[in-house]
Amino acid sequence: MTPTLLDLLRPEFDAHTAVIAPEDNLKITYAELKRQVRDVAESLAALGIGRGDRVGIALPNGLPVIVTFLAAAEAGTAAPLNPAYREEEFKFYLDDTNAKLLVLPPDGAEEARKAAGSSVPVVSVAMVNGQVTVAAASNRTPVVPPVAGEPALILHTSGSTGRPKRVPLAHSNLCISAANVARTYALGPTDVSLCVMPLFHVHGLVASTLATLSTGGTVVVPAKFTPLSFWRIARDYGATWYSAVPTIHQLLLARADVAARPAGADRLRFIRSCSASLPPQVMHDLEAAFGAPVLEAYGMTEAAHQMASNPLPPEARKPGSVGVGTGVHISIMDDAGRHLPVGDRGEVVIKGPNVITGYESNPEANATSFVDGWFRTGDQGVLDADGYLTLVGRLKELINRGGEKISPREIDEVLLAHPAVAEAVCFGVPHPTWGEEVAAAVVLREAASESDLMAFCKDRLADFKRPKQIHITETIPRTATGKIQRRLVAQAFTKAS
Repeated sequence: MTPTLLDLLRPEFDAHTAVIAPEDNLKITYAELKRQVRDVAESLAALGIGRGDRVGIALPNGLPVIVTFLAAAEAGTAAPLNPAYREEEFKFYLDDTNAKLLVLPPDGAEEARKAAGSSVPVVSVAMVNGQVTVAAASNRTPVVPPVAGEPALILHTSGSTGRPKRVPLAHSNLCISAANVARTYALGPTDVSLCVMPLFHVHGLVASTLATLSTGGTVVVPAKFTPLSFWRIARDYGATWYSAVPTIHQLLLARADVAARPAGADRLRFIRSCSASLPPQVMHDLEAAFGAPVLEAYGMTEAAHQMASNPLPPEARKPGSVGVGTGVHISIMDDAGRHLPVGDRGEVVIKGPNVITGYESNPEANATSFVDGWFRTGDQGVLDADGYLTLVGRLKELINRGGEKISPREIDEVLLAHPAVAEAVCFGVPHPTWGEEVAAAVVLREAASESDLMAFCKDRLADFKRPKQIHITETIPRTATGKIQRRLVAQAFTKAS
């Protein structure tokens, strides 16, 4: 029988430390974590949350977001949101998920509060003597337990055109994915995961957190990542692994002492990299600086995160490759839906029990995203004779800024809302730290400066989405048939700058 998320917290680990919050030097056991999750779930149920109801969660990393996520998935369906969103972004996601409740920290979060207005009730969660409590809930109501096939988590993924798509991840998807991750890295009760990825993303939720909790290990969850305190936290709590995007790895490398391994690296079994391409040189530098094997993996929201990974030693880890399928079938397909032989380049397609069977309420996307039961990733890749996958490009036009996937169409629409803008095309440009940064080209219908447009975007987009360069031009490059291709626009303005 496929478990639900709370079933991952097994009774034999009740006395083990489950979560550590370094800022508070707070440690809670598995038994205490389960009790807090059930208490919060019953508080949410008392506020009217039932099976299938979406609970928006905009909390920083820490024990409250872990407890609230698990509780929302138990009472209804969790819908985590980036706390850095602006009011208009919160409005879109709250409306699109039909959120019945929005959970916020006790203080701040003004953009989210304004977005909720009078249409979505807001409650706060707080830490009181080490307990996560829902401030507005004086009563508790028994929860109707979920079943494995019901959605535990709703996230959004953005395509290069159209609205962001809702991805319903069932308890079964998440539990199977967590088990795949745990098996790939031989996780066990003595492992300590240092979670530096945001817990509104599937990367941090599944790899760093659920996979660890499913095996009786400990999750150390700082409020935010900072290279200044990373190794001290790793040392103090005995981290055995961490997973991050290449941007974070590079920030740690920038402060590395070539003559001495950091004190906190001495217990590391491995370092995991995912959510963006890891340059082979960075992999080499990480291993040299921190003395642990670096394993690049490949994940996406629609697969409840991990699809492939380089394996632990003594198996081969190949620089530039994202490794072999991990509980997921991977194939390469051409435009006609034919599976290609080893060494041929085409679209990466996947199949497995952790992969969704369809987007929510989006028949058009489902018709184009699935072929004979295979999910089309939109990535271009090639498999070698050993089954290792190398990604060679993205068919989709998403901008990948440090692991944050940004829809260029969303930025286009914000710029086009400015009264002076007649045309707008957003694209990614290379960046030494983030991998890609956001830029745009616009044609004006009346006078406006780059700073005017920047300020307009600042009020409507989170910082990571905002264009850092806006090129004002007379014309937007087009193909011979008059179509705009972002790749050509990017090439034109990257050369120009």
